[in-house]
Amino acid sequence: MNKKFMLFSLTLLLVLIASMTVAIMIGSVSITPLHVWKVIFSKIPIFSNTIEPDWSRSQEIIIWQIRVPRVMLAAIVGAGLAIAGAAVQALVRNSIADPYILGISSGATVGATAVIILGAFSFLGIYALSVAAFLGSFIAIVLVFFLSRVGGRISIFRLLLAGMAVSFILSATSNFMLMMSKEEGGIKAVMYWMLGSLAGAKWSNLFIPAIIFFIVFGLLWLHYRNLNLLLLGEEAAVTLGVNLQQFRIQLILLVSLLTGVLVAVSGSIGFVGLIIPHIVRLIVGSNYKYVIPISALLGGIFLVWADAIARVIIAPEEMPIGIITAFCGGPFFIWLLRRNNYSFGEGD
Repeated sequence: MNKKFMLFSLTLLLVLIASMTVAIMIGSVSITPLHVWKVIFSKIPIFSNTIEPDWSRSQEIIIWQIRVPRVMLAAIVGAGLAIAGAAVQALVRNSIADPYILGISSGATVGATAVIILGAFSFLGIYALSVAAFLGSFIAIVLVFFLSRVGGRISIFRLLLAGMAVSFILSATSNFMLMMSKEEGGIKAVMYWMLGSLAGAKWSNLFIPAIIFFIVFGLLWLHYRNLNLLLLGEEAAVTLGVNLQQFRIQLILLVSLLTGVLVAVSGSIGFVGLIIPHIVRLIVGSNYKYVIPISALLGGIFLVWADAIARVIIAPEEMPIGIITAFCGGPFFIWLLRRNNYSFGEGD
């Protein structure tokens, strides 16, 4: 399996690079793949002196300042949501769970709505939306964490119920602010953000999501055995040496941190964390040694293409990326529900 896994991972990595190249080429101004890679390598110090510029200044700005950071953000967000979904599904032993089940999305929406409608955190300038969305998601997960912790222990049942309750309350808060608002433009902006968009991608927005993604990815992969044991049930996991309460707390914090950071820069993009782990398990099985890295690669490929389609399908307007992922994820989920031979955990 290791050789097959390495070969499959390498193939997906090449597909991801090819997908990112095509996504950079797509847009109102067509760009050749040669120019894409020439501009990228010209920005790398060790290659910059070996490449002769044969592109215009406008092409360089479009490639380097607009499309490359956007495509990279799409890959990071897709990969991050996919591994967060895989981790949450192991945590709650439920294959229809996704990263937003813990109220993170609703918390981020309250923060974003407060910025757009009420002008909160205006002193932070262009970072106000991201900071407020992250704070909202962080407060939501802290509430869920404390509500689900009774007697020093976290019950999965209480965790899910607390997540639903906090999500409902925060959604009601967002809707109340929208209802009281008289600004049509602000309401439209909030709705657009809630459906997800990568239009605000900049180089300055990439650093934190990328760092958090690689840290969480590494930690989840290091603990793949514990994730596998969670699928066997609480008693089996404890018997085989897993400190269940400590590992659950670590898992909740990691998933919340990653999802909160990603939602802050991209809005609520649904179905990625739900369908990608499903597809991966259908391909490589339920071993998290393979599920985590393959989910990251497949999630990145999926969202790069979803964003490319969102940019061109109703050009010159741009469709929220959440609509594209819902059109893809909804039918897949229905197909999955109709299958009889798919199993994962005891909830199926």
